[in-house]
Amino acid sequence: MNPGSDVRAIFADPAENLAFDEALLRVAQAAPAVWLWRNPACVVVGRGQKLAREVRLEACARDGIPVLRRASGGGTVFHDPGNLNVTLVLPDAGQRPLEAIGAVMRTAVEGLGLPARIGERGLFVGEAKLCGFAVFRTKTGLLAHSTLLVDTDAARVGAYLTGPPPDPRPLDSHRSPVASLAEHGLRPGLATVEAAVRDAASAVLGPLVPRPPAQSEVDKQRKLLRTRYRYERWHSDGAQRTDALLG
Repeated sequence: MNPGSDVRAIFADPAENLAFDEALLRVAQAAPAVWLWRNPACVVVGRGQKLAREVRLEACARDGIPVLRRASGGGTVFHDPGNLNVTLVLPDAGQRPLEAIGAVMRTAVEGLGLPARIGERGLFVGEAKLCGFAVFRTKTGLLAHSTLLVDTDAARVGAYLTGPPPDPRPLDSHRSPVASLAEHGLRPGLATVEAAVRDAASAVLGPLVPRPPAQSEVDKQRKLLRTRYRYERWHSDGAQRTDALLG
């Protein structure tokens, strides 16, 4: 069996990160792949969500917070450098991606010293959400990703996301109180948190070999940037360029 990959890639632009996130799935992996990454401050909505229902657009415009769309479903999230993103790609479409990402994140958080439980689309410590989960499937594989609030202030999250709407719809985010590791009294440092997640991923998935991005992944990222992530209408309403042949 091929060992899994611990992909080491750093991009400064949120659009590049979201494109590479999807590229890891679109380039069919022969074994599990894990990627840890962070964004500058931005809001990221799920694939089919409506911006006006999810995002305080005036506050984002006022504060220069970009609003972007990802390819997976799930709810709207606030990203900043205090929020670690974890991408897990599984090659077998018959596997259970939510269970896999849940096991990885629960093992990591408990390794850092907090009791955690799996709840609705996320990991909770007490009643507060610490990690949110989302998934995306293709014919050749599965992608699951998680956020992990390391030291992002919960009040800042709420400043840019709307509250529960008076007329709930199926694609609306399910809002929960959130709290970071820091707000639970843990300040282990980002390097320690990343090591805990990598150790947990290896425990759940088997050995993971560090590697740089493959050329096929970089090529797919560039194509996705052109057809989706650097195309304004993708972020505003989910439309992509008509030459998008994503495979």
